Amino acid sequence: MTEPDADAGPFRDPEPAAGPAAEAGPRGGVLRWLQRARRMSGPDRWRHYTVSTMYFLALFEAVLIGVWLSNTRDGMGTVPFAVVVVLLLAHLTMQIKLSLTAPFLGAAGPTGRLVALHLAIVSALLAAALALRAADRLDPAELGPFLVWVLMFAAGPVVLALPLRTSGVVVTALCAATLLAAAVVGPREQWLAVTAATTALGAPFMGLTYRASAWGVKLVDELDAARAAQARLAVAEERLRFGRDLHDVLGRNLAVMALKSELAVQLAQRGRPEAADQMAEVQRVAQESQREIRAVVRGYRAADLHAELAGARAVLRAAGVDCAVDETDLTAPHRRVVVPEGAQSALAWVVREGTTNVLRHADARMCTITLRAADGTAELVMDNDGAQDSEPGTPADGAGLTGLRERLAAVGGTLNAQRRTGGRFRLAARIDLEAS
Repeated sequence: MTEPDADAGPFRDPEPAAGPAAEAGPRGGVLRWLQRARRMSGPDRWRHYTVSTMYFLALFEAVLIGVWLSNTRDGMGTVPFAVVVVLLLAHLTMQIKLSLTAPFLGAAGPTGRLVALHLAIVSALLAAALALRAADRLDPAELGPFLVWVLMFAAGPVVLALPLRTSGVVVTALCAATLLAAAVVGPREQWLAVTAATTALGAPFMGLTYRASAWGVKLVDELDAARAAQARLAVAEERLRFGRDLHDVLGRNLAVMALKSELAVQLAQRGRPEAADQMAEVQRVAQESQREIRAVVRGYRAADLHAELAGARAVLRAAGVDCAVDETDLTAPHRRVVVPEGAQSALAWVVREGTTNVLRHADARMCTITLRAADGTAELVMDNDGAQDSEPGTPADGAGLTGLRERLAAVGGTLNAQRRTGGRFRLAARIDLEAS
């Protein structure tokens, strides 16, 4: 569907659609990456943020120890320096690998062999630094920061991968053994006390930071699953309501029809003329049931506009979406506009279908519903963020939207559904009141 005209009121799109020209040049790759990031769902975005933080922490440790190695290289010697570098690279690799296997991030959890290998590499790295100190190739002031950094950053993946109590015991034992060995290769000066105090604060802080971040990912995943379940329950509840209404309408009438038809059979078998009267009564009850069923279906299908607006606001807010409804043109005393019942029913279906799409196909945080009626036209616009899986500027389609277009066309209306920049989605309906 083409873009609406500039004078289409709320249909006017003030933002240019993103196209090839907007992504040309060296910035195109960055813009596409940002667009993909914006189209991610909230749980996916939080998961990527958490994993990126773990990569950043590993990079930060590499920078810290890299600067430390550049300052201590001359005193170490070539072979010990190469050994420390190799152990450091293995430590950083295992740190990332162990972090990404955490159950909190949706993985199956690390194997005992992987945890043991990580601890062995960390222990070897710490032992190499302590051996250099024992050989008098490192000063105490140079050894202290190295021990603190390695123990801090090693604690994070361990606390993330193991149960909290087990990881606490492992990290405490590793820190205590390292500090005890540092005291042996001493001398026991002020640097050792500073190293011990810094490790006692830094290692638990880093471990709990890792665990809290990953726990946040698990919590967001559970909330997303609860939201999906809430949407399914809403649909199931509506089906139960419709089934209950049909049962209430048909239950009594079908029972009456069964009894009277059975009576008519018995009378007919006896040759009694009253059988015809009983069958006439069955026919009357059947016709009455048809009328009542039509009334139930009509009440279900001919939605009330104001009720749908109130229901959409309540449902979206219950799902964590900030929903604002503006229907001033229809409710303000000085601007009351008469909208025919057919047009109201069609717009109510737009609200119902749009609300369903927001719940099922978007990770929205905000939704605005605006209803305007002036100059012989009624316009309804639903605008939400969190649209996924398509480029901005492309029209949207589907069975639900096709049904809406058919309903609107019957009352002289049109529908425009389009994804927009910034992960937004706009559903706009316009009805010519004179034609309806």
